[in-house]
Amino acid sequence: MTDSATNADPARAQKDASAPVIARHQAVLDELPFSDTRDFDEAARGFLGTIEDAAITAAQGRTVWSLKPYRFLSYETAPATVDPSLWRQSRLNMHHGLFEVVPGVYQVRGLDIANMTLIEGDRGVIVVDTLTSIEGARAALQLYYQHRGEKPVTAVIFTHTHTDHWGGARGVLDDEALARSVPLVAPDLFMEHAVSENIIAGPAMLRRAMYQFGPLLAKGPRGQIDCGLGKSMAAGSVALLRPTDLIKATGDKRTIDGVEFEFQMAPNSEAPAEMHFYIPRYKLLNLAENCTHNFHNLLPFRGADVRDALAWSKYLGEALQLWGGKAEAMCGQHHWPVWGTERIDTMIRQQRDLYKFAHDQTLRLMNHGLTATEIAETIQLPKSLDGAWHARGYYGHIRHNVKAIYQKYLGWYDANPANLDPLPPVDAGKKYVEYMGGAAALLTKARADFDRGEFRFIAQALSHLVFAEPDNQDARHLLADTFEQLGYQSESATWRNAYLFGTQELRHGMPQVPARSPMAKDTLAALATSQIWDVLGVRLNGPKAEGKRIVLNWSFTDTAEDFTLNLENSALTYVSGLSGSADAAFTLPRTVLDEVIAKLTSFPEAVMAGRIKVSGNAMKLAELMALMDEFPRMFEIVEPKRTKVS
Repeated sequence: MTDSATNADPARAQKDASAPVIARHQAVLDELPFSDTRDFDEAARGFLGTIEDAAITAAQGRTVWSLKPYRFLSYETAPATVDPSLWRQSRLNMHHGLFEVVPGVYQVRGLDIANMTLIEGDRGVIVVDTLTSIEGARAALQLYYQHRGEKPVTAVIFTHTHTDHWGGARGVLDDEALARSVPLVAPDLFMEHAVSENIIAGPAMLRRAMYQFGPLLAKGPRGQIDCGLGKSMAAGSVALLRPTDLIKATGDKRTIDGVEFEFQMAPNSEAPAEMHFYIPRYKLLNLAENCTHNFHNLLPFRGADVRDALAWSKYLGEALQLWGGKAEAMCGQHHWPVWGTERIDTMIRQQRDLYKFAHDQTLRLMNHGLTATEIAETIQLPKSLDGAWHARGYYGHIRHNVKAIYQKYLGWYDANPANLDPLPPVDAGKKYVEYMGGAAALLTKARADFDRGEFRFIAQALSHLVFAEPDNQDARHLLADTFEQLGYQSESATWRNAYLFGTQELRHGMPQVPARSPMAKDTLAALATSQIWDVLGVRLNGPKAEGKRIVLNWSFTDTAEDFTLNLENSALTYVSGLSGSADAAFTLPRTVLDEVIAKLTSFPEAVMAGRIKVSGNAMKLAELMALMDEFPRMFEIVEPKRTKVS
């Protein structure tokens, strides 16, 4: 929402940076080495060409990706509403197009939050990571063809399990390529983790990701400018393809299209399944997303398994042992490459020590009895790391990464019984407001603290008031103003986005967005049948299923699989094989089930067409499906839930 759209209501208008925020920005300018411009030289090195404004559209004309809204980043000096360090990173992330890393290795950067790496082999090109969207991947490959000539894709490598690295695979692999069995190489347990991270918990993650990435914020100096790793997430079509070749051990090698790859496993680092590789032919090292130009997240705001900082550090140390002094170029799947053995080894060492320092010092302070919030207030990076641009907290941040480490070892509970079973936000909010002397008294104190720049506590206090009195407009607007100032002063792009998105929702309510599209048929086809049953189990409304017992047999003619689905004790379980006492039995190709879930057909239509054979009481399936929840695309975060969930 722009200023012009809110002039009619000054309380909802975007505000200027306050004096405390401006003073903080000046301190950043004084403390950090802004005269070091090497990153700008390396981000531009090897540029071959691009698409104007990196603009990508879907077949229907919808914008999938564009950097045109970010043209305001052309100014070198940061405005008062943006941390100068974050402004610098945001400008670096504006480089877009096709770049030569070394002759024979190319990257498409800036057409997505992630990079596509293209490695030329003897017969064609090997694609490493396929961006988020099919449309983006197709555009990236065409840009490569424009400058390097058209050649077949001879393999696809997925470095890890996050959607921005595999979602666009169908943009580089058409039906003909799949028919000739182009290898899809990925780390071991790729499918298991891709499903658990992106599908089973997907609805909640997608909503929370709006706060992390800020896609619905206006682009500009008072809004979304970056997310640290890149600009934002692409908005195109996504499909998951099942890998055909899994890398299972460090030291595994593959010769792909005449090019030898040496692999290193890095599970439970930036992703639960992730791997690195080195290519002797090109003296090229790729550390996937484990050695990028920022301090990464150990627990992203969208949610995920807590990442293992100690293991992460060890993998980087192992990479140094394996390839230190050998690699002459290092590129990752975000940001820009670095060149020269000394530069590469130094960056890896510093990144190694960044994660080790965060881990060890969190554990040290934890063992002194400090809680997660106390550790975040205490810990400071050593000057050797704090002054390294690639160690800055643009995406992750030391203050929330130490809390993730604490959570990994000790969980959410800080051992203080006062925090063992606190009241939920609405009930607690009402009591806090009562204890503080009522809403008017709380607001008076908060306004005085606002002028002093004490934004962190104001946010805590006013959040209680908003949950106690969600229709109190003075409370909502002052909390929005407070979040806004916290966003303006944040060096971390994810913190900025979260604060500013909270601001927007307090001022204007939850955005209205289209319903979520059905899961793509290609993605469904990649899932094991057991994973489909797992997804169904998560949708079961336990209270509605109280006292019900349903047993269904499923036989899939194309995969030769048999399953029994069992609803009992308000839990949906499954086993291989068929039950002799099922309420109903269904015989069908697994592909038909995929079509039903993708809403390309309905179950009754498939039965009428003879594609599904049914015996027994078919209404038992309808009874089971009536117990399933449909997950909303949006739900309240900075205010009470309007709809009761049971």
